Amino acid sequence: MRVVNALVLLWLVTTLTFALIHSAPGDPATLLIAPSATAAEALHQRAVWGLDASLPTQYVRWLSSMLRGDLGMSMALARPVTNVIADALPISLALGGLSLLASFVFGILIGGVQALRASRTADTAITIVTTTIYAAPSFWLALALIAAVTSGAAWLGVPSWMRLPAFGMRDAAGLATGFAAWRDLARHALLPLLVLSMPGAAGVARYARTALLDASSQPHVQAARARGVSTRGVAMRHVLRNAWTPLVVLLALTLPGLIAGSVFVEQVFSWPGLGRTMLTSIAARDYPVVLGLTLVYAATVIASNAMSDVLLMRLDPRRRASGS
Repeated sequence: MRVVNALVLLWLVTTLTFALIHSAPGDPATLLIAPSATAAEALHQRAVWGLDASLPTQYVRWLSSMLRGDLGMSMALARPVTNVIADALPISLALGGLSLLASFVFGILIGGVQALRASRTADTAITIVTTTIYAAPSFWLALALIAAVTSGAAWLGVPSWMRLPAFGMRDAAGLATGFAAWRDLARHALLPLLVLSMPGAAGVARYARTALLDASSQPHVQAARARGVSTRGVAMRHVLRNAWTPLVVLLALTLPGLIAGSVFVEQVFSWPGLGRTMLTSIAARDYPVVLGLTLVYAATVIASNAMSDVLLMRLDPRRRASGS
């Protein structure tokens, strides 16, 4: 039943996207021809891409092709949509994976520190900082960091070789090879990773603090302390074990961010991942690419939600017993 519900939801999302992008103002055929082209040439271009057919006919054609595994050709790039996605996917996965790892590692550490110092000055100060970072828009953080490493670094007199590059994946000259190329890539990746990891770590820290405090207040934890179990033993055997369940579920729910969480960051820092490809395709009215990326995003979100349900049932004996 869950598989059927997931497929129906996926169909609804892609169908709604199909209707919305075709209802948006603008004709993609006019973007594919020269400004001096005649009306006859525009009509011919529409016929080439099947845009002269009725909307239901276009939808049936796209749906039948999609069910066969064919996402069509990109109008703007004249390449198969699967190839466009395959080129951009590793970049988004690398950014998303590293930022997700950093978010949970640092977020859990910060949340643990707050839980140990609950209601103290340090806890309050960290809460203010993490709440501010979590509430800050990603594009604002990106622009602030860019200003800091460009004009800010120049104003402070930082040597040029110590300044972080603000845009692109590699040096514009592209002359670095071997270890130097990897070092150059790492320097270019630092700012995007910071922008993605900082709000993520702040959110995980708040969640981890609450989970750890809730777990430490459970009756069996208090009973273990009363029996004389060491603080380390209570933390490892009882507190962390109980807090682990919501954190694992949070991780599963955050997995869509691997490919869908860096749209504006990729655009600001000029990284050619899925997010930037989506924005470029929307601007170019590249319907096949937009629909293909929507399919990937929706499938990832649905699969992550299903994974979180499975993990929760595995980790929580009460849910296994109730079968819910």
